Amino acid sequence: MAKGYWVSVYPAVSDPEGLTAYNKLARPAVQAGGGRVLSRGGCRVVAHEAGITQRVVLVEFDSFEQAVGAYESEAYQKALVALPDGFERDFRIVEGID
Repeated sequence: MAKGYWVSVYPAVSDPEGLTAYNKLARPAVQAGGGRVLSRGGCRVVAHEAGITQRVVLVEFDSFEQAVGAYESEAYQKALVALPDGFERDFRIVEGID
């Protein structure tokens, strides 16, 4: 079974401290859904092509279905409500290759 991944790219974070409430709710929701954070903002980045060094978060799940289920969970939906106003991110759930 192919793994599932959450890929989040944050084009701009104008209020990093505003993410605190989201992070406090999102982290346990992701863990409860079986997710493992592989990389998150603050890690070293070497940018090529467009040269954009945006904050990127990568979370791995045992399956694509598990990744979708974790996003749709009540716990994670509560975390989304806590995102600060004016917050922008590009979020995708992608299926890995077996």
